[in-house]
Amino acid sequence: MAGSAGIFISFEGGEGSGKSTQIRRLADHLRGSGLEVVVTREPGGSAGAEAVRHVILSGAAEDFGVRMEAILFAAARNDHVEEVIRPALKRGAAVLCDRFIDSSRVYQGVTGNLEPAFMAALEQAAVDGVMPDLTILLDLPAEIGLARAGRRRGAIDKTAEPDRFEREQQDTHEKRREAYLEIAESEPVRCRVIDADRPEHDIAADIADIADEALAAHAPAAEPVS
Repeated sequence: MAGSAGIFISFEGGEGSGKSTQIRRLADHLRGSGLEVVVTREPGGSAGAEAVRHVILSGAAEDFGVRMEAILFAAARNDHVEEVIRPALKRGAAVLCDRFIDSSRVYQGVTGNLEPAFMAALEQAAVDGVMPDLTILLDLPAEIGLARAGRRRGAIDKTAEPDRFEREQQDTHEKRREAYLEIAESEPVRCRVIDADRPEHDIAADIADIADEALAAHAPAAEPVS
């Protein structure tokens, strides 16, 4: 976010790509450097947005169509930005967010077939100038990611059902992977693609290096000595 004291890093990727794990590891790394770190997520992250999260992931809004779902995401995002992200950046924190605007571009815009102009208008209203300084895209074949997501869900609760998005067909998930890669190619300064089909510690080391570079570039220039 240009002009802010803090740094905003979003994590993107398909189901089971390891975002939560890598966010936790990067948070530990940054805290070890003395930074305040705010870990948050979408949909959710603020009180109002968490209420919307339940509606979306339960599938309760699915019958109203993808357009209504996109509007709900935008409303949740605006609350999240104004209540959590913007204040944290103003006080100089590093904000790590599990999904942000690129998820809407991919899930509702590309595989939801919503018009680019409609999505752009929603995006502008929702973020009001707050965009990630760095986006980490954890890239993984859909088949591997869905298998991981299923194992994770079973480890937490063997009776748990897949959420609204995990239930969709594998080819839909693969189309989203391709859409993420297209965004990364079109915005190479902001987006960095990480091969997520590797050992966890190797991925974490690469992300830490990228984040450290971004922090160094984001730091204000030193005042000239008179």
